[in-house]
Amino acid sequence: MSGHYEAPIREPLIIGHKTYHDITEDIARPIEERAGKLWWISLYAALILFIYGFGCIAYTIGTGIGAWGLNRTINWGWDITNFVWWVGIGHAGTLISAVLLLFRQRWRMSVNRSAEAMTIFAVVQAAIFPVIHMGRVWVGYWVFPLPNQFGSLWGNFNSPLLWDVFAISTYFSVSTVFWFMGLIPDFAMIRDRAKTPWTKKIYTFLAFGWGGKAKHWQRFEELSLVLAGLATPLVFSVHTTVSFDFATSVIKGWHSTIYPPYFVAGAIFSGFAMVQTLLLIARKVCHLEEYITMYHIEIMNIVIVLTGGMVTVAYATEYFIGWYSGSRFEDFTYLSPGAAVGPYWWAFWSLIICNLVVPASFWFKKLRTNIIWTFIVALIINIGMWFERFDIIVINLSRDYLPGSWTMFKPTIIDVGVYLGTIGFFSVLFLLYARTFPVIAQAELKSILKISGETYKAKEGDEHH
Repeated sequence: MSGHYEAPIREPLIIGHKTYHDITEDIARPIEERAGKLWWISLYAALILFIYGFGCIAYTIGTGIGAWGLNRTINWGWDITNFVWWVGIGHAGTLISAVLLLFRQRWRMSVNRSAEAMTIFAVVQAAIFPVIHMGRVWVGYWVFPLPNQFGSLWGNFNSPLLWDVFAISTYFSVSTVFWFMGLIPDFAMIRDRAKTPWTKKIYTFLAFGWGGKAKHWQRFEELSLVLAGLATPLVFSVHTTVSFDFATSVIKGWHSTIYPPYFVAGAIFSGFAMVQTLLLIARKVCHLEEYITMYHIEIMNIVIVLTGGMVTVAYATEYFIGWYSGSRFEDFTYLSPGAAVGPYWWAFWSLIICNLVVPASFWFKKLRTNIIWTFIVALIINIGMWFERFDIIVINLSRDYLPGSWTMFKPTIIDVGVYLGTIGFFSVLFLLYARTFPVIAQAELKSILKISGETYKAKEGDEHH
């Protein structure tokens, strides 16, 4: 890879005139040094949210899902909204790792590790909601085709909900293996620098005997390509399968062939926004400005503009169909004239402003290369994508075919608490990850230092002049 030619006009991916030793020191520093005050404050805040959310989940299991704001008409509410939102957030990690690896995009090397970790932690949060939505979590094993004491009780393979179980568990397994396998050279680096016996033992076990030999690197690169090939279809299949929860039903507004590609584009859109949010924080807290550069941030903002454009086309299509069909029932769907002025108008316009209007600012280079504005927009997109899932579920269900069953959804404090708890849990996992695992793949960065490092770029530029 280091033998590849790269045009001198391209911006360097590693700035600050770094050497190989500098890269090792910078990547290992957050793990080897004591945590700062900001990290501890963040951890305590996340733990408080996590404990509160865990209490709400325990209350739900002990009381029943009547503790939520569900009713006879709206039997999916915040729980499935949050499930789809978290699965969507988990999409960008595998996309950055697998698809961009296959396309040999070198800019991914500074962001793929955190994106992969985010994928795994987000899928863990997503898995919580279907389990507690069952009500009787102690019989959750019924979703698997296992022999049991009731005879031959098997899962219903015609149900998209069961497809979810297999799709998401496969996605989680492949993503975890991909993430861990990429960490092995970095574990070996921490092992070789360890100063305490316990640290050395732990990282020796995690490094799986890595010695940096040519044979090790050959197997590492072969396995990377195989896993990337396996993971790439999963990027598209998982959220397609999640969309089938809705698209294969006969409920108006859900029964739509546009859902699979629309859900995939929306998932990548929200996933990249969450990656951007986490990377901007990690970049500042871990002092990684020389590796997560303005160029990386701009490229990711361009991907957000691209996927945001796809989502905009899907919105326009849904809105047009709602109007053109002339059906009074379609006029009560989540993207229709009725939704824009109905009782959920605030959710409709939150969706439009957060996902269409605000991200369009990234068309301007001055704004997409502004750190503060990028962070604000990334947060707004995540809020907007949550409203999108809320609108799809709640607005479509709130206006049934029978006017007598029309109703409104009002979340309870338990609904809110469970959601906040998953945000706290996610934050705890990510903060602990940043203190124990290298947040950037230092071995991969070293492989491009001589073609994308600022020092070498400058030499190339002098030679061409």
